[in-house]
Amino acid sequence: MVRWSAISHFTLEGPVFVHWISRIILLSAALSAPALAADTPVPAGELRMVDSLRLHPVPQEDALPSFLIGDDISRDAQGRVTLQGNAQVRRLDGVLKGDRIDYDQTSGDTEVRGNGLLMRDGNIVRGPHLRFNTRTSQGSVEAPRFWLGASAGQGQAKQADILSRQHMRLTDVRYTGWSGPDPAWTIDASRVDLYLDENEGAARNGVLRFKGVPILYSPYLTFPLGRDRKSGFLTPTYGTSSNAGIELTTPYYLNLAPNYDATLFPRYMSKRGLLLGTEFRHLGESSHSELFGAYIMRDRQTGDKRWMYSVQHTQNLGHGLQASLDARKVSDDDYFRDFSSFGLTDAAITYMPSQALLNWSGGPHFSGSLQFYRYQTLQDSTGSFLAPPYDKLPELHFRAQHYGWNGFDVVSDNYATRFVAPIYRGNAFPDESGKRLMPNGTRMTSYTSIARPFILPGAYLTPKVGMHMSQYSTDWFYGEIQGLPPELMGQPRVQTRVLPIASVDAGLTLERDSSWFGKAAVQTLEPRLYYLYVPYRDQSGLPVFDTGMASFSYQQAFDENIFSGGWDRIANANQLTAGLTTRWLDADTGFERLSLSAAQRFYFDDQQVTLPSQTPRKATESDYLLGAKAALTDRFSVFFDGQFDHDTQKRNRLSAGMRWAPKRLATMSLSYRYERDPNLYTDPYQILPAGAEQQSREQVSFSSQWPLARRWFGVGRYDYSLAEKRNTQSIVGLEYRGDGGWAARAVLQRYAVSAEKTNTALFLQLELTGLGSLGTDPMSMLSERITGYQSVTPPTPEKTVFERYE
Repeated sequence: MVRWSAISHFTLEGPVFVHWISRIILLSAALSAPALAADTPVPAGELRMVDSLRLHPVPQEDALPSFLIGDDISRDAQGRVTLQGNAQVRRLDGVLKGDRIDYDQTSGDTEVRGNGLLMRDGNIVRGPHLRFNTRTSQGSVEAPRFWLGASAGQGQAKQADILSRQHMRLTDVRYTGWSGPDPAWTIDASRVDLYLDENEGAARNGVLRFKGVPILYSPYLTFPLGRDRKSGFLTPTYGTSSNAGIELTTPYYLNLAPNYDATLFPRYMSKRGLLLGTEFRHLGESSHSELFGAYIMRDRQTGDKRWMYSVQHTQNLGHGLQASLDARKVSDDDYFRDFSSFGLTDAAITYMPSQALLNWSGGPHFSGSLQFYRYQTLQDSTGSFLAPPYDKLPELHFRAQHYGWNGFDVVSDNYATRFVAPIYRGNAFPDESGKRLMPNGTRMTSYTSIARPFILPGAYLTPKVGMHMSQYSTDWFYGEIQGLPPELMGQPRVQTRVLPIASVDAGLTLERDSSWFGKAAVQTLEPRLYYLYVPYRDQSGLPVFDTGMASFSYQQAFDENIFSGGWDRIANANQLTAGLTTRWLDADTGFERLSLSAAQRFYFDDQQVTLPSQTPRKATESDYLLGAKAALTDRFSVFFDGQFDHDTQKRNRLSAGMRWAPKRLATMSLSYRYERDPNLYTDPYQILPAGAEQQSREQVSFSSQWPLARRWFGVGRYDYSLAEKRNTQSIVGLEYRGDGGWAARAVLQRYAVSAEKTNTALFLQLELTGLGSLGTDPMSMLSERITGYQSVTPPTPEKTVFERYE
């Protein structure tokens, strides 16, 4: 029996020549191999485990037995073995086929004549004539053609010369990543050298052709042979925008080590200049780090140095401890407005948080954290001044919890936070720069609650009592802060507050058989009652560090406090919330066809606790909350959510919309959103002071992806602010899906970067299946902005070594 080795493993990666031949190692043979051992017999009556489709450990090459198959097999006295007629040499790691296979034991020469085929790991190499010497590890393949199982690519060459066990040279190579007929693109190279031990390939005079027309040339290019990373240029991107002008980015990748790398992003903008960006990544056994930075020495528009950086790091310290750092900063307020990436609404960023965090987990019952939190507030000079939020330097949190403790749920949350008010020092609002706007202080809070859930089939009842304790130590800076509310003047430095909180939550879930347009369905009826009692404590003298009015919603209607964020205000409450939800579910699949919900609060006492300058509520009933979701068909759905004033019946909040997706690559959605000025929530009859800006928001949005012809598709989105009477975002684009593995896109986006300014960006992209894309990629923007968007070229299914089985 003959031993042999035939390896043809291909992978496709690399910058412009992404996806090239990885390696071909042919035929190392020796004689007299033992036969494969027979399977161990399975005793009668016992089941035999069958291995799943997976790779199995392969023994050393010298230990692998080989099987010879042919219509005629002979061996002469000189040790020459000849297989003729459907000749095959099979081994666990590959298959060799041909009309005739000759092997000379004395010289080591191996020759395959006629319809030669070599397969390994799902990759196939064909050629009319294959030669290889097992002693010198040299050989050749005439006119080889190859198919790659891992990537579905294919190609051909004039000659493949195996110069050594680790070096092979291909001449006049043509490759394409399209597995079907008539590929739209190919890569041609006069010579490709593969260095297997170094995992590196070198291509000379490479030309990328699209529809036979050369569109990209590289005289010399190196690339990895396997899936390992390798340093080199990545595909450049280009585009244009009204803020930056014509742009060209040429990324360069640095494979510094197996566990860390870097990418350089030189970005030239005709209106701004050259911006240098870099990204660094590191992966350790217990840590992960990413660093990104960008710098332009002189912005042609402003004449200033401009920069940004972002650092993220996580570290597992063991013993339940984990540390993380997330630090971000930009040089000025308008950085993102001027340098926002294509298709990304970085320009909408107003607060940039930085955080250092140490987490501790002491098992299922105890946990804690120590964090430092700092904000950078980006002001819009064309809008109104934004009060910067407090920095937390630091905040200490400890939590103890025990659920199901003799039927009780006990939870204790404890915080100690130092609040530091930042001082604005920007140029967008000179009158506000350098002023102290808010007091500093330390807040310590502890909230411990005990609940006893009673749960039955279709019903639950949960009484709960808790005690909230707070202590404030405030630096008021009297005389330094202008506009300090009168009720805060003369307040002591140290103040305390103790408040009990009691609630009862109860609900039912009832079901009955029903129908939905003639189809069997299950209808549910889910009433819920929630009673909350919190006694009144005068809190007007306490500072407000991180607390605001919560948005009234179905979920918030069942919360313990009408204020969100911290616990600077705890509203007095003697109230009952009633809610009702009913659903129609498909009887066979459980799919929700229709959901209707309504909720309202009933107040037994007037509101006495408010935020500064807020009007207290006097009404005995809250706004109505109404919601509906319906899947009228499998492809058409609508939704509605509304909040209506119980006295005037006016809307305070409203959102509604529909979505229709009749088939793949066809979707249409329309939505409407309205939110009344928060100042009018508590007193809808009040008249705002002269000169006060109306803060109501009202917007209509429409987005769609739709086939225009057999190969043409249109995409678009339009957002219009009815309150501001202007368009805030527009997207319009065309996509074309061609034969042979290619698609083209042209997308124009216009979006607001400030209260008065907009940016317009143009995307031009040529996508080549199996290779990548040329131009600026709009796919992430389309996926985020076009509801239900799908790529006209769905991703190629991942291939495996089992794709082609011999």
